[in-house]
Amino acid sequence: MAAPPLFLRPDRAFWRGRRVLVTGHTGFKGSWMTLWLSSLGAQVTGIALAPNTEPNLFDLADVAGQTTASHITDIRDAKALREIVAVANPQVVFHMAAQALVLDSYDDPLTTFSTNVQGTANFLDALRAAPDVEVAVMITTDKVYENPGDGYPFRETDPLGGHDPYSASKAASEIVIESYRRSFLDSQGVAIAPARAGNVIGGGDWCKNRLIPDAVRAWTSDTPLEVRSPAAIRPWQHVLEPLAGYLCLAEKLAAEPKLAGSYNFGPQTHEAATVRDVLTLARKAFGRGDIQWNEAAATRHEAGWLSLETTKARHKLGLVPRWSLQEGVSRTMNWYRQQNEGADAKALCVADIDAFEAAKSQERIDT
Repeated sequence: MAAPPLFLRPDRAFWRGRRVLVTGHTGFKGSWMTLWLSSLGAQVTGIALAPNTEPNLFDLADVAGQTTASHITDIRDAKALREIVAVANPQVVFHMAAQALVLDSYDDPLTTFSTNVQGTANFLDALRAAPDVEVAVMITTDKVYENPGDGYPFRETDPLGGHDPYSASKAASEIVIESYRRSFLDSQGVAIAPARAGNVIGGGDWCKNRLIPDAVRAWTSDTPLEVRSPAAIRPWQHVLEPLAGYLCLAEKLAAEPKLAGSYNFGPQTHEAATVRDVLTLARKAFGRGDIQWNEAAATRHEAGWLSLETTKARHKLGLVPRWSLQEGVSRTMNWYRQQNEGADAKALCVADIDAFEAAKSQERIDT
């Protein structure tokens, strides 16, 4: 069977005028997604808490100004969520709102579970009353898998699990998603798909306990970056890579609902890299920065190895990576350096989006 044609760029004709709902639009990935959708001509409604960092991309890039409506609302408020969804009456939804930090989940597990599990259930329940919704892309994480640390990339069919509260909450949210699919959304004609990606880098992320934001904070203040797990391996990718995957998935599901199901989005398996590798590239691109490598054992469990098998996305969606790890890191650090020197954040994002759409894929798909 022949593979689908490569996904070269989002279809502007598909997105122009389409009503799209994005939860978590005030966050790092949500802000980039909203800017991209707006540039494609979509009518975007956003639902999220207020940004939780200062600075933040949402404010710097005037993301609210790119939306049809921007709601500062907690997804744990089921009544408010239903009312917003009813007014927006979306055709496509991207659910990104989450408590997304592993270490924070240890500090506040109940908020993590209530946001990621009950909040997801609230959103899915609101979709039951949305008459025009066709596609729901539910962003979870690469950490939903039970991780024995055996060195094999995870496939979509591998068991779900989670040691830390964040990972467990996202795995639990996928069980909720599947239940709503079987019980309600399939019969309503909604094509729903969990999208699993993680370890995303790119300009405009200032969250704590994330590698690149921590590096930028340290190096711009001329202090050493302390690194707790230099040998940890992750599937690092520029933020535009998974976002392209989500857009591609939505387009494909609208045309072929039978493609619904979970999908991994990540770099080619051989490009999974250590923290040390990423920081070596980042320091070179940034032009300066001291690092203190800490080989001591971590006080809280974090997986030492994580990689994704992305064959399904390649062969079902025609999706292959655009930017190598080196290119992604370089563009990320250039974004921060230029923004720190006074460049406009929105213009920097738009320039990266344009460059990404114009880039050639790293590989071809064999039939």
